[in-house]
Amino acid sequence: MLKLKKNEQRRLQSGHCWIYANEIDSKATPVSSFKPGEQVLVEGSDGKKIGYALMSPTHLICARLVSRDLKRHLDKSLLVHRLKVALSLRESIFDQPCYRLVYGDSDGLPGLVIDRYFDHYVVQINHPGMEIRLEELKQAMEKVLKPESVLLRNDGKSRKAEGMESYIKPLIGEPPELVDLVENGVKFQAPISTGQKTGWFYDHRINRAAVMQHAKGKRVLDVFSYIGGWAVQAAVGGASEVWAIDSSEKALDQLLANGELNGVGDKLTALQGDAFEALKELKNQNERFDLIVLDPPALIPRRRDFKAGLSAYRRLNELAIRLLSKDGMLVSCSCSMHLPKDQLTDQLRGAAVHLDRNLQIIGFGGQGPDHPILPAVPETDYLKATFCRVTQR
Repeated sequence: MLKLKKNEQRRLQSGHCWIYANEIDSKATPVSSFKPGEQVLVEGSDGKKIGYALMSPTHLICARLVSRDLKRHLDKSLLVHRLKVALSLRESIFDQPCYRLVYGDSDGLPGLVIDRYFDHYVVQINHPGMEIRLEELKQAMEKVLKPESVLLRNDGKSRKAEGMESYIKPLIGEPPELVDLVENGVKFQAPISTGQKTGWFYDHRINRAAVMQHAKGKRVLDVFSYIGGWAVQAAVGGASEVWAIDSSEKALDQLLANGELNGVGDKLTALQGDAFEALKELKNQNERFDLIVLDPPALIPRRRDFKAGLSAYRRLNELAIRLLSKDGMLVSCSCSMHLPKDQLTDQLRGAAVHLDRNLQIIGFGGQGPDHPILPAVPETDYLKATFCRVTQR
């Protein structure tokens, strides 16, 4: 039993699913008495039972609700049920089995991410409560999904904060080095064991589709391009040429291979190096682009990084605006959960004013439907894409 302090159950009752250490009645139920991953029944100060939660006693978020049904705790049966519910949503939306199948708390499975590439799956576990139930998860996946292979990509930074070891290994079958996927009708191959995160970033699917519509006849620059999600789709969308910047030579090699896969390899130019320095060098070479996409990694990974990260977003967008041709378009993105959309907009405004340009926001984008948002959990809404037109004053 985990008992909460007076009135601390209100946020949970409104739909949130995280329990912070300072919300627990530590006299009645000391946090230190629980084991990592232990499943507990949560009780409000009024004695009413709220549901079952998975414990992470050394973490600020020391428990996450996994079931509000007092008759159902997390076991193989509930895992099977949650996988079926998650699968039904994706199958009703996408015409190809390539998507994020499980998005943590939003799918009722805290600390669990599953990405699907046809019959191959990549699993990332970021909570001890899921780690100790790995065998049940394996059995549930075999029953619901019948996968050809499943790879565990348990090497994320958040595992260290939970005191969990880092490793990459197969869970089912023999995962290939490269998996096939289709996004917005464009074919890709992604390196699931050596690439970033789970190999691919499905969250920007809708925003990439929008860029395809804007790219026709344009000279495009894709910054932080990884293996070409934006660049290749822009080329397929009819861009006259696409330049891509990334720090990883291996990622750029795969980007070029993905371009060849879609018959647009001749449109692609890869630049390996630091994005900030590369943008400066392009300015020195008097290069200009009609459409620039900025999709950096999280520049504000923690709250304490907010000031430095905000400054980095401002500098990045200024550097990009300097490279835009007359009436060019900028697509400025952020995956930093700690950066509100209005703050990103403010940095764009400031960058444009500083460079004596007019900025017209013509649209906003967010994460795709395979990353559903819980309205009571703002932390599940993290992705931002701002579509801007930049003109001379």
